[in-house]
Amino acid sequence: MTNFSLNLKSKEQIYNIYIDDFSLDGFKSKLLEEIKCKKVLAVISEKVNKLYGDRIFPLNEKIVYKYILPDGEKHKNFKNYQKILNFALKNGFTRKDCILAIGGGVVGDLAGFVAATYMRGIDLIQVPTTLLACVDSSVGGKTAIDTDFGKNLVGAFYQPKSVIIDVNFLRTLDDKQFKTGLGEVVKYAFIEKSCGCVEYENLINYLHENFEKIMQRDIKVLKRVVEICVALKISVVEKDEKETDLRRVLNFGHTLGHAIEKFTKYKKYTHGEAIVQGMIFAFELAHKLGMIDVNYKFAAMDLISKFEFRPVKMPKMKKLVELMKMDKKATVDEIFFVLPKDYGQVQICSFTPQELL
Repeated sequence: MTNFSLNLKSKEQIYNIYIDDFSLDGFKSKLLEEIKCKKVLAVISEKVNKLYGDRIFPLNEKIVYKYILPDGEKHKNFKNYQKILNFALKNGFTRKDCILAIGGGVVGDLAGFVAATYMRGIDLIQVPTTLLACVDSSVGGKTAIDTDFGKNLVGAFYQPKSVIIDVNFLRTLDDKQFKTGLGEVVKYAFIEKSCGCVEYENLINYLHENFEKIMQRDIKVLKRVVEICVALKISVVEKDEKETDLRRVLNFGHTLGHAIEKFTKYKKYTHGEAIVQGMIFAFELAHKLGMIDVNYKFAAMDLISKFEFRPVKMPKMKKLVELMKMDKKATVDEIFFVLPKDYGQVQICSFTPQELL
């Protein structure tokens, strides 16, 4: 088992992130070890509950109230946020109890926001079950819900007490969800040198060399991929928890990607597919501006094409610019993009809406 510690020095807060291919007994033992309270609100995705609910629960002497959340980004909304709050209140949850989030990014984000706001804060344990959630959303404390105006516009930075990543969950992911997670994995390859991690793993080469094993879902290789991505995320979050500077590099591909998701009402493309298109756009823009040479651009496109992500039809730029102006990192006059500047390195650039058009 790999055990990372995320140390937020500004808050004197440390929490553990465990990564392993657990046995069922080992997974439940780790859960019980991390749950310090008697009463647990388990927010679990509908799909995960069907596949694993009877294996995970009951949890020995713990009193578990299970809230099953329908799958899909459209369910990360005010309505379900309020439903979970009412469910917790109705069942008498207090600050001494905890919330257990079991599922993908939608469950983690929504349950995390409930935890951040319920009685001004209740303990949270993240158990990501998708590749996307394993490498990204479960680590770092971002919680949020979507609104009619855009994605993740209402939320809070709220760190979990621990994160338990069992890569065996990835065996039963459908291809669509597996590919969306790979989109975020590829993102880390392009930003690795900008993450400030002590050890350089050369994730670009690792993905090239282990491409077939990754697509075959070799558990040992997937575990290593998750470990590298989590280490990079920890390095960034420890230096910039609230996304005031360095943490913005994690948004590579996201400014345009989120706009595409919003334009298509979160129905046509997965998050990973939209982010991949955002990265392609970033490479094209960086090359046009003379920030990168054509060799790096072609090398990046080669890695992206290897994974055969579903192509995204770009909406008209005028509409995308209007949506990007609603991005939570934008200002009145500027839209920010993370653009590649060298092999594995990125920088944050700003553009006026007119410049983008």
